[in-house]
Amino acid sequence: EVQLVESGGGLVQPGGSLRLSCAASGFTFGNYAMSWVRQAPGKGLEWVSSINSRYGNTYYRDSVKGRFTISRDNAKNTLYLQLNNLKTEDPAMYYCAKDRGAAYIGADYVTSPSSSRGQGTQVTVSS
Repeated sequence: EVQLVESGGGLVQPGGSLRLSCAASGFTFGNYAMSWVRQAPGKGLEWVSSINSRYGNTYYRDSVKGRFTISRDNAKNTLYLQLNNLKTEDPAMYYCAKDRGAAYIGADYVTSPSSSRGQGTQVTVSS
């Protein structure tokens, strides 16, 4: 059974930083691309970033480029998202999501009900 457990969220001021983690189990983590998606209150799931399984190719939505960094440690079965210079448009519940293959090919799958996701970790930005 796929299990994904996110952690690291919290309350920060605008311009602050957080590091999110996602501990994965129940599947061969190193064989799959992984993503972070988020959902703000009253809105749908929004793709944030993805990383391929082995060679570290990374992808970001335009609004977080240069501020967020996705990474993974396949030896520890863990996915990370470093959030820097947080803005008032970033607050949401952040989820990690398992892709269906080794390479990211688009956001449709990881934002669909078919993708496995964890319970999420809340990011709040407020002064």
